Amino acid sequence: MKQPEDAAASIATAVLETENLSFAYGSNEVLKNVTLQIHQHRISAFIGPSGCGKSTLLRCFNRINELIDDARITGGSIRYRGIDTAHPDLDVIALRRRIGMVFQKYNPFPKSVFDNAAYGLRIAGMKDGPELTAAVEQGLRDASIWDEVKDRLGDNALGLSGGQQQRLCIARTLAVKPDVVLMDEPCSALDPIATARVEETILQLRERYTIVIVTHNMEQARRISDTTAFFFLGKLIESGPTSELFFNPQDAQTARYLNGEVG
Repeated sequence: MKQPEDAAASIATAVLETENLSFAYGSNEVLKNVTLQIHQHRISAFIGPSGCGKSTLLRCFNRINELIDDARITGGSIRYRGIDTAHPDLDVIALRRRIGMVFQKYNPFPKSVFDNAAYGLRIAGMKDGPELTAAVEQGLRDASIWDEVKDRLGDNALGLSGGQQQRLCIARTLAVKPDVVLMDEPCSALDPIATARVEETILQLRERYTIVIVTHNMEQARRISDTTAFFFLGKLIESGPTSELFFNPQDAQTARYLNGEVG
């Protein structure tokens, strides 16, 4: 079958698609019949109250949920550039390389800045040398942190500020040249200044990557996303262009959430 690395070169408006997707942890069904498209070179935001399934959906896209015991798709499907991500012959490692992940809590390794940025490249088999050095620099530049760390590449990454550590984690993801970048509450542990820097970085990345971000911060979704999807109790209630969803929601439940009446 066609593998994720082959599909990345194909042209498709919908990079990720779910059709009637349901997902459960044990007997707890947390996603219910979700049908959604994620479009190329767009920032898509998932909003909704805690426990509504938005982070679960994010982790379904690159099958990270499979690392949790008794977590499983109970119905429907997910396709990445036309490929069924549940196909038994799919190379899951290749899928995760094409669909990278940035987590809520910045999590650099207790290694140098350089080694953090090079981690995924080395796992993929790249040897130390000019090619690796160039790829690390490009990842750090893409994450808008190169100028801040270029003279500190040998320093322990844990000595960076929280915002710098998160952008380093973004650089670590970008260095392997993914197609899609998933971000699960990437600014929730950051102060307003660091949040602004990360948001600036995300906006710049849209030109080259498809980005999906989960956020509890509705103002953040409004500031940086092109499309927004609202989830409630495991169901996709409404999705569409961000400006339309925020200013003219079509569903009363969406309006109540945006007005602070629920959630």
